[in-house]
Amino acid sequence: MHTIGESISFKGDADPDNKGVNDPEFGAYSYGDDSENIPVNRKALGGKSINDYTATKETIYFFEDTLLPGTKVYLHRLLQESDTTKFLPRQIAESTPLTNDELSEILEKFSLKPESKGASYVKNTIKNCDRPEMRGETKYCAVSLETFIDSGVSILGKNIKLLSNEIGDETKNPSFKIGNGVRTVGGNEVVCHKMTYPHAVYLCHSIEGTEVYKVPLVSDDGTKAKAMAVCHKDTSAWSPNHIAFKILKVKPGTVPICHFLGRDTLVWVSN
Repeated sequence: MHTIGESISFKGDADPDNKGVNDPEFGAYSYGDDSENIPVNRKALGGKSINDYTATKETIYFFEDTLLPGTKVYLHRLLQESDTTKFLPRQIAESTPLTNDELSEILEKFSLKPESKGASYVKNTIKNCDRPEMRGETKYCAVSLETFIDSGVSILGKNIKLLSNEIGDETKNPSFKIGNGVRTVGGNEVVCHKMTYPHAVYLCHSIEGTEVYKVPLVSDDGTKAKAMAVCHKDTSAWSPNHIAFKILKVKPGTVPICHFLGRDTLVWVSN
């Protein structure tokens, strides 16, 4: 839930306090430098963990050939409280561009002091929306429903459909096993991460050589889900210091690297 003002409270894929696959601070958006250790379930995915994490496990990056029935994954982010912020009308949302040049005006607009926690969330969103595209990437930030749809159409054409994570029942158990029926839903995609902002903002990007998968899951308590995962076939443009290479102990451009998507992430694919 987002609350605008000095008591601002955010939850979502892009929370700067969260260190997971959809946290811009460690590169899921920027594919830039990062050296932080993060919780990750490596034992189930063919390796030892970076550190001995006993309280929290999180399946972050993994190899494509581990998307097999019976593989155990820990998906805390799939169970996060859904972010319910809505789009503003297009004319209002687009009146102030999401650029660093407009930061002071944006903070004033939402009554946020520059050093407040709410301002830090806004700054992170602006940083990711304002960054340049990397090689092989097409990127935009959608601040209105019209922009969200129009930009998807401009990249993929009119014959598209929108996919999301599906959870049958709410559960607090993040431990899942991959079930039968893992399937690819295409290589023409636009992945849209819901950013942390006082109104709905999606950072959407299409990266060449990306495959989208729908992954059936069953939790230890029997809860069924279908999670979205993406595999990046070409990581040669990523920073060598990206955390994925440290977790998987590989170098840029050598093997496909996959990750699950956060609860509120949406994916446009060709129909």
